[in-house]
Amino acid sequence: MASAGEHHSNTSKYIAVYASILIISALQFVVAYSNIDSSQMVTRMLLLACVEAVLAVLFFMHLWVDSRGLLWFVAVFTIFVIFAMQYSWSDSFRALHGVPWAR
Repeated sequence: MASAGEHHSNTSKYIAVYASILIISALQFVVAYSNIDSSQMVTRMLLLACVEAVLAVLFFMHLWVDSRGLLWFVAVFTIFVIFAMQYSWSDSFRALHGVPWAR
């Protein structure tokens, strides 16, 4: 059974991660209302969202203390899904606007 000191350190770690996620959310709010180019905004928001998601997955879903094999599986699968989405976006553009060389 975990000692009281160990339980306190886990609680403080989760509170620190929660506070970090709140700070990142506040930064997203600031970025959303800043007067910057849309490509810069998308880049900054995507970066902040990825950091926020990694923190949530690692600590609140307990992947940090699980086996490294599961962590690698989740990372590789996520990267695969992102690349698969990237592949399908060009097809969506073609469906909306037609083939550019056919005009």
